[in-house]
Amino acid sequence: MENRWRGEVVLVVNGQHQRMRLTLGALAELEEELAEPSLMALVQRFENGGFSTRDVLALLCAGLRGGGVQMDPDALAAAEIEGGPMRAAQAAAELLARAFVVDA
Repeated sequence: MENRWRGEVVLVVNGQHQRMRLTLGALAELEEELAEPSLMALVQRFENGGFSTRDVLALLCAGLRGGGVQMDPDALAAAEIEGGPMRAAQAAAELLARAFVVDA
């Protein structure tokens, strides 16, 4: 079960439920890896539908690391993701959105 208040998103990879979350360190790595000047620019890429498969893989790998699972992009690209590419993209977008939820 995911904890939305911690920014967690669950993705089923190779038949196993994996809890993902973006840490501050992972977000900083994503900025550099995806050549974005800021987190807001990365968020806007997803909001505007201008993201690539590489973006999705990078976000999911960062989220998996934050959840305690080490998986490189090549291994994730070859993995069976329940729900396919659409679920993968949705999970990546959810990770970004939940990373910026302000607890009210």
